Amino acid sequence: MLDPKHMELLRFTTAGSVDDGKSTLIGRLLYDSKSIFEDQYEAVRQSSERRGEVGVNLALLTDGLKAEREQGITIDVAYRYFSTPRRKFIIADTPGHIQYTRNMVTGASTANVALILIDARKGVLEQTRRHAFIASLLQIPHLVVCINKMDLVDYNQERYEEIKQEFEEFSYKLDVRDVHFIPISALNGDNVVDKSQNMPWYGGTTLLYYLENVHIGSDHNFIDCRFPVQYVVRPNTDDYHDYRGYAGRVAGGVFKKGDKVMLLPSGFTSTIAKIDTYDGELEEAYAPMSVTLLLKDDLDLSRGDMIVRENNHPEVGQDLEVMVCWFNERPLQVRGKYTLLHTTQESRCVIKDIRYKLDIKTLHRDLEDKDIRMNDIARVVIRSTKPLFYDSYRKNRITGSVIFVDEGTNETVGAGMII
Repeated sequence: MLDPKHMELLRFTTAGSVDDGKSTLIGRLLYDSKSIFEDQYEAVRQSSERRGEVGVNLALLTDGLKAEREQGITIDVAYRYFSTPRRKFIIADTPGHIQYTRNMVTGASTANVALILIDARKGVLEQTRRHAFIASLLQIPHLVVCINKMDLVDYNQERYEEIKQEFEEFSYKLDVRDVHFIPISALNGDNVVDKSQNMPWYGGTTLLYYLENVHIGSDHNFIDCRFPVQYVVRPNTDDYHDYRGYAGRVAGGVFKKGDKVMLLPSGFTSTIAKIDTYDGELEEAYAPMSVTLLLKDDLDLSRGDMIVRENNHPEVGQDLEVMVCWFNERPLQVRGKYTLLHTTQESRCVIKDIRYKLDIKTLHRDLEDKDIRMNDIARVVIRSTKPLFYDSYRKNRITGSVIFVDEGTNETVGAGMII
């Protein structure tokens, strides 16, 4: 068994149309991998009994909101944590309704894997295409298409192949590197944790085996060194009188003790003297580790600044083109002013232009309709009040993403990917 402290963490998100069985699938994963307590299972069993259901409704394990339980749907993003002897997992269970597309963007933004559920009876729906497109837009490296409810089509191989082919034809248009298909029955547990006896024709792995073994080590950018400074550590105690460390999370690349680095925005250079963590000193740090860097020279750095390599800089600029997913009832305003959050930096920005709105049904660009409302995705041009140190989202998901906040209400109104 691996030391839990050093076990790899896999984040995955679930998506699919309403009633495709996302919550049941997660309930089944938690139950069959022995990740729930007896009293939780007992509470769900009693709840299922009260509702007059046959058997235990495992979906109730994840549908936490009372409104969700009553309607039998998922409304908010529900995060669940579980682990097996091989890996730790965080699940973002996102809703299937069209009006909750923004919740899917929230849940999927940090995921390594997206599970897209398809009801074997209904096949590839518009909502399936929408979720697959958002997964590709968010550059989720691995896509697993779970063709669920195989028990309701008599575990028919032809039906599975039909849906697989239909999805593959659509996915060629998407920017997804790795697509994997698994026929399952979340209700009965076929191919979720245990191999199905009902589908001897399927020679692939179970879902849990895939999640435990999919290679995610190279999902981060280990080439371009990026360290946004989050906090300056000055203990001012007798033991650490001259200590000055820069705390933050490595957003890309590998930083080693003795490396020459450049500080942005000043352009000064220095050398890494030490890499500290809560558990002691390290020789090197890489994404997504949280560390404190100490430099040989006493230079002025503060929150929002960035430590990079001398010969490998991010882009520096105030004019950006961004794909934005709008979260708010109030539409996006051209010439509207918003607070912009990017890595550890906060600035203000103005929307200069709306290039086009994306029609998610067809993936076509609508150049005429510039009315960007909740759940719409559009390409916009913005100008920030101060220079940002950024990469394209395709190159680095951390330095390539921004968040728009309404200055008046302090609500998060949009999430953007820098092009």
